[in-house]
Amino acid sequence: MFRIAACLTFASLLGGALLSASADAAPRDASPAEPYDLVVYGGTSAGVVAAVQAKKMGQSVVLIEPTRRLGGLTTGGLGQTDIGNKQAIGGLSREFYRRVREHYADPAAWTWQKREAYRDGGQTKTGPDEDAMWTFEPSVALKIVNDLIQEHDVPVVYGQRLDRSGNGVTKDGTRITSIRMESGEQYHGAAFIDATYEGDLMAEAGVSFVVGREGVDEYGESFNGVQPRGPGSGNHNFVTGVDPYVEQGNPSSGLLPYINPQGPGEEGAGDKRVQAYCFRMCLTDHPKNRIPFVKPAGYEERNYELLLRNYEAGYGGVPWINSSMPNRKTDTNNRDGFSTDFIGQNYDYPEAGYEERDRIVQRHRDYQQGLMWTLANHPRVPQKVRDAVSKWGTCKDEFAREDGWQEQLYVREARRMVGPLVMTQSHCEGKTVAEDSVGLAAYGMDSHNTQRYVTEDGHVRNEGNIETRVAGPYPIAYRSIVPKREECTNLLVPVCLSATHIAFGSIRMEPVFMVLGQSAATAAALAAEQGVPVQDVDYAALRERLRADGQRLDPADRGRPDGR
Repeated sequence: MFRIAACLTFASLLGGALLSASADAAPRDASPAEPYDLVVYGGTSAGVVAAVQAKKMGQSVVLIEPTRRLGGLTTGGLGQTDIGNKQAIGGLSREFYRRVREHYADPAAWTWQKREAYRDGGQTKTGPDEDAMWTFEPSVALKIVNDLIQEHDVPVVYGQRLDRSGNGVTKDGTRITSIRMESGEQYHGAAFIDATYEGDLMAEAGVSFVVGREGVDEYGESFNGVQPRGPGSGNHNFVTGVDPYVEQGNPSSGLLPYINPQGPGEEGAGDKRVQAYCFRMCLTDHPKNRIPFVKPAGYEERNYELLLRNYEAGYGGVPWINSSMPNRKTDTNNRDGFSTDFIGQNYDYPEAGYEERDRIVQRHRDYQQGLMWTLANHPRVPQKVRDAVSKWGTCKDEFAREDGWQEQLYVREARRMVGPLVMTQSHCEGKTVAEDSVGLAAYGMDSHNTQRYVTEDGHVRNEGNIETRVAGPYPIAYRSIVPKREECTNLLVPVCLSATHIAFGSIRMEPVFMVLGQSAATAAALAAEQGVPVQDVDYAALRERLRADGQRLDPADRGRPDGR
């Protein structure tokens, strides 16, 4: 199925000085007419690794980041690495985590806390004999990303967004020849990678995709579609008896905010609902580095009435997962029935225009800021909860915003490509094994809630949470990161890859995105080297190069006991 043909390479290099990958950098003046071997759109962790790998293989490359900060979620607050099995991570992805360990081995790295006082735990606990570390501050991740970019002389263009008006992609048959930014800048290339969380380049290029959940019958999956009783449905949910109406007990008064009046839908049916987003907050309890939670402008108490009623119905916890990061900081994530996930408020985000996306992001920030203020201050919140939350705040030394909040929203899922092979629940369970592996996934099938609805007995409940294990590390198919041949022959998609909703929930982890970014760039180089469509890359040659670069492609690739 895969083959290699005659040679075609663009060897031209960028002119001008290298632009360092800082959050405050200005867009560089690239050469629009100059063709690159590889154009990477999206400076997520996958995009950074893809660009670095291209340079390591002698390719000319340009990395285009629509914002002014590289690294996506890896530098945007997600410091509690979701892995599943550390042995599944190899190549440049593992190099990133080795550099995290090297950074924190330096006593000078510990500014707000003594090194011996820090305790990690759970799946990310770093053993004494490991060469990698799996928890980190956003600023440290950004430093490592910057170092990788600078060491490999990767040109980066900041603040340039793809023109999504229908004129953003120029194709010659099934080949993309150039992409156009809103500014009018054009970038020509032999191959392209869409490394965004949204799949904007993929969509603009006319590649098939889906948004939402497939029904259980479409791919024979028991955990897809509407899942009011699926594995994990009892987690991240309300206690029994929380009233959903504006006036308790009075349906005619209307529903409180963020409740779907039509929900939940037929069990097992597909829909267009998207699992919830949030900000992965980086918090601190160090007084000298802490910015206290404040009530946001436009705060409305009724937006948090369900939270307050949940407490009054018997809930007594702090609704977050406050995982410790170095230097008395955290990676803070969603937990329980009413938390940082803004459930049901992101359905339009995947395909929305930029301005609408900005409004959705701001609504998420307003909601989450209001949630933090409510938990820290509202008299209907138990005193012990207020005491626990109010000692925390955002960090002065992490993000550019004065309020300490990041710009990067946790886009857990948006568009998903429909390629030659669709990764499904069967792959996650090991019942179907991809023979063209370009990396391993190992995390459980994990989806956050997609909607909030009223049960038959008149109480509020969340739906969509799925938490179920996989059998072990399993291969991700090369055919899941390339489009269908008839749609595009020089594009690779390592983030919005071809997977069902439930399979994507297992694959969608930052270390895996880095792995797939490296594999995508390697495949692009091989395709350009011989002038073949990406669908025709000789898999044996691809596998050989990936293994030579330290990628782990088979569950038997366990590495050494120390994690190497």
